[in-house]
Amino acid sequence: MTAATATELPTADLSRHSPMMAQYLRIKAEHPQTLVLFRMGDFYELFWDDARKAHRLLDITLTTRGTSAGEPVVMAGVPVHAVETYLGRLLRLGESVAIAEQVGEVGAGKGPVERKVVRVVTPGTVTDSELMNERAETLLLALARQRSTWGLAWLGLASGRLGLSECTEAELATWLARLDPAEILVERDELPAAALPLRAARTTRPAWQFDAALGERKLRELLKVATLAGYDAAELPLAHAAAAALLSYAEHTQGQALAHVGTLRVERASELVDLPPATVRNLELLQTLRGDSGPDAPTLLALLDTCRSGMGSRALRHWLTHPPRERASATQRHAALARLIAAGFAALRERLREVSDVERIVARIALRQVRPRELAGLRATLAGLPALRAATPAGCALLDTLHAALQPPPQAHALLAATLAEEPAPALREGGVIAAGFDAALDELRGIATNCDAFLLDLEARERARTAIANLRVQFNKVHGFYIEVSAGQKDRVPADYQRRQTLKNAERFVTPELKAFEDRALSAQERALAREKWLYEQLLDALQPLLPALAEAARALAALDALAALAERATTLGWCAPQFVAHPCIDIEAGRHPVVEARLQQTGGGAFIANHCRLDAKTRMLVITGPNMGGKSTYMRQVALIVLLAAIGSYVPAGACRLGPIDAIHTRIGAADDLANAQSTFMLEMTEASAILHGAGEHSLVLMDEIGRGTSTYDGLALAGAIASHLHDRCRAFTLFATHYFELTALPEKHPHAVNVHVSAVEGAGRDIVFLHQIEAGPASRSYGVQVAQLAGMPAAVIRQARATLEAFEARQRAASAQIDLFALPPPAAAVPAPSPLEDALAELDPDALTPRAALEALYRLKALTRVQP
Repeated sequence: MTAATATELPTADLSRHSPMMAQYLRIKAEHPQTLVLFRMGDFYELFWDDARKAHRLLDITLTTRGTSAGEPVVMAGVPVHAVETYLGRLLRLGESVAIAEQVGEVGAGKGPVERKVVRVVTPGTVTDSELMNERAETLLLALARQRSTWGLAWLGLASGRLGLSECTEAELATWLARLDPAEILVERDELPAAALPLRAARTTRPAWQFDAALGERKLRELLKVATLAGYDAAELPLAHAAAAALLSYAEHTQGQALAHVGTLRVERASELVDLPPATVRNLELLQTLRGDSGPDAPTLLALLDTCRSGMGSRALRHWLTHPPRERASATQRHAALARLIAAGFAALRERLREVSDVERIVARIALRQVRPRELAGLRATLAGLPALRAATPAGCALLDTLHAALQPPPQAHALLAATLAEEPAPALREGGVIAAGFDAALDELRGIATNCDAFLLDLEARERARTAIANLRVQFNKVHGFYIEVSAGQKDRVPADYQRRQTLKNAERFVTPELKAFEDRALSAQERALAREKWLYEQLLDALQPLLPALAEAARALAALDALAALAERATTLGWCAPQFVAHPCIDIEAGRHPVVEARLQQTGGGAFIANHCRLDAKTRMLVITGPNMGGKSTYMRQVALIVLLAAIGSYVPAGACRLGPIDAIHTRIGAADDLANAQSTFMLEMTEASAILHGAGEHSLVLMDEIGRGTSTYDGLALAGAIASHLHDRCRAFTLFATHYFELTALPEKHPHAVNVHVSAVEGAGRDIVFLHQIEAGPASRSYGVQVAQLAGMPAAVIRQARATLEAFEARQRAASAQIDLFALPPPAAAVPAPSPLEDALAELDPDALTPRAALEALYRLKALTRVQP
């Protein structure tokens, strides 16, 4: 223990502390790595280290009050009514918070009122709507590793979504980018390098929690099955190990079982279109390259997401990051969009606007954390489902399935309609949640409080008549209860049965036996009414539990329907077409457009977007794209990738027509950046990403390679670019868009039959100004117009003149050169690899993890003996 810690917790002997502080320290000992909010009246207090940390993070007042065990008690607090605001700030900073509530009756016994932790809120287990992004899922992810294989288990506590997968070390970064977790659970010292760039909170758990047998048992118990084979999850030991830690942690934070988690989905990389982190970043799917996100950012998700509910937005986001390789799902969605567009979707979207977030409400009912007004929102949604179903077109397999799912048991709405008040109070503790007429005992208790005013007015009139004090008043406040107030000048006229309660400067306050008896009845009735309401509310939650699976199914249907309606609206508004899937490899796009750039041009009045074709097939697998800076090469490449991705998720696409064959991955190497924190320069990062593409791309992959080799010297870069282009063409055989300013690379089609030159057109005016035409045309470009672009950027005239003179000298020297290097010659044969020696063979056969100490010693002797016979 450090000196600082010793100062904060003066002694482990709780008997030396005050009873209140001893109670706090016992709770804190159970949550040593978590901020503890300790309920004291109208505030949540933090003490010692927690107080200092909260002061630093939240800028709240730090004070010292009294002593405990001879040391000052350092404390800071937040008001109960504002705790959600502070919780949100702490969660965004990656902190976890344990909330210790008063659960005993004040004054029920000696010592402090009983307190216990009722929930632990962490970045990955939060369920409060106010603390979460409405349009993005909050995921908790656990990772378990064995050598180079990782097991993944993730849970959306607010949605009940549980998933498993296993992947290689190379695939882990893609999975992390796809899931984008809010919190990651790992063993100590097991955080993978791929997780370092993430903004997720990192929580270490003890190694014994990552137990495969425990995880399998927990999953079977949770899903109420004898085997996981029905979920295709029986042979995933590392995923089971991750699930053990995941479920244990989630149950610990909620203080209960996860009743609302009733389904499991196993996802495999081989079933999804591979979208590496570089692709997600470079295509600006979720956020811009500058890190901007949200509804106004120029991203693909922001353009697509016109959903009417948070559920629909989350479903659409999931589709975008989890595009399936098989075409059945996308084809069904295309058919649904066609039906929605033909039948009209305006009425459906208007109905969806009235829908509450049923998915999250169902989870909060299961966790018994739901608020009264959330239940009122669920009631209104259930009441509106018949009209919503009527607005949903039929005659399409997917829409018919969703239509059928929008029929939860009628008793759900009946329960809520009978039990809840028309407009319930925001919190149960305020009362007014249960409907009048639902419970006779509650109505009787409320009646006492309701008739209070009439009794007080009657008592005031009788007492004025009895005492002849005209200004006598009967009143109430929360501090002193009911009382009779008489002005100081009339106090001599009060009857003998008046008992003084309070003396003021100009008045006296009294109470009579009759008023005291009424006060006891009224206040007791109010407390008993609140207790009765709480009991009835708990009974309502109990009654809803069996209905949650059906409600969850309806929530998923609402989310999918909302996402489909949004895609139908986008297709109609933006003029997109239905893509066609074919069995043979091809990317055939007619008049394709970049969806985000086109939308921005329309918003800003920047003119019409120039559409372009793209045709790749068995004969043409690579386009070598040349042309001027700012001509539109990167835009063209990105639009092809976005069209392919949109088709894969089941959306219409921004094109005149589109035919696509099988696609298993979209790889991109675009732009210049560095990663100095991980000791990677701009060029090193460029080569690392290019290497990953060359190792991962196949004949069904789409590769965007933009300006490769520009981060080093001209000859190094040219040599590498030529070798990379040849490898993509000859070995990977991927569909490739290869943009470059190295004009030497335009010779590639001469020796590579499946490569074709195209260029982005531009013309130079009489004043040597450049005009970009943004049109893709056949053949290589004649020049890059870099000097003209520099002039457009406002470079000084002297710089431009010098650059032009130098450029002309370089071009003259190039024309005079006679030797020509063959950039695309076959690579030299690899050096012969010598056969392994007996010592190397023996080492390769050893498995250190499987050796006992004795066996390891014997193996060492054998290896030593082999070294003596080596030549």
